[in-house]
Amino acid sequence: MTRRFDPLRSLDTLTSLWSATAMVPVNSGAAAAYRTLFMTMRRLVVGRRFTVRLDDGDLTMTVTAFDSRLDVRGLSVGQLSDVTLAVNDINWRTSSFERATVVLHNVQVKPSAPPVLVAAPVELTLEVPAAALDDLFTWVAPRLRGEIGPDGVARLRMARRPRIGHADVEATLDGSTLWLRPRGVTIGGSRWRLPARTPAYPVRLPEFTHGLALTGITFAPGVVRLTGTLPQWRTELPRKRLEDIVTQLGVAGVALNLTRLGLLR
Repeated sequence: MTRRFDPLRSLDTLTSLWSATAMVPVNSGAAAAYRTLFMTMRRLVVGRRFTVRLDDGDLTMTVTAFDSRLDVRGLSVGQLSDVTLAVNDINWRTSSFERATVVLHNVQVKPSAPPVLVAAPVELTLEVPAAALDDLFTWVAPRLRGEIGPDGVARLRMARRPRIGHADVEATLDGSTLWLRPRGVTIGGSRWRLPARTPAYPVRLPEFTHGLALTGITFAPGVVRLTGTLPQWRTELPRKRLEDIVTQLGVAGVALNLTRLGLLR
């Protein structure tokens, strides 16, 4: 059965709550208002597939989770604690991703005109298809090919002679450099373990926007799992903008337009 949404009821509820609470720093009724706002937004997004129109391209995804531990005392002053958003089956421009999770820590609504939504820090996890590892080496080290086996182990091969053998590698991060350290070599069906002091191969990573820092990389069957941290995310969210977002969420098949929302550090 297709889920039905009542955009007018949701819009009236949310904008009334936003107007009533955004300018009130401490209010016993604010906790109930913010809780209703959050639960209404959750009902509108979880289980639905969206196309989100961003400044740098359209993002299509299915929302699988939108959760927060809603503490009454925190809600009374506009603090939502940590908010977790999980999505899967992601398409952005020409790229596809399995899953992504965003954890916004210390989320709060600052009472101002217009209200400002702030989270600090923000943790991101993205599962990239294993083929991306080969794409990375095509770009930074065309003599090598990268792959991830069904056992979740990353391997490097010579691009021109891939059948001669491979090296099993582990990945570590040091700032903006990815270090790939060989742990074993397989040639002609025979495998040799390498000593711990075997030199690592450096891969210089590109600089990310908005201060995003890559903090970890692990391998699993079929995917490369990346983690990163954004020091702070904040955006102004006036009532008119909130009305636009809720109206779009309430209409099935309409792209969610966030091109004017902006991302501020």
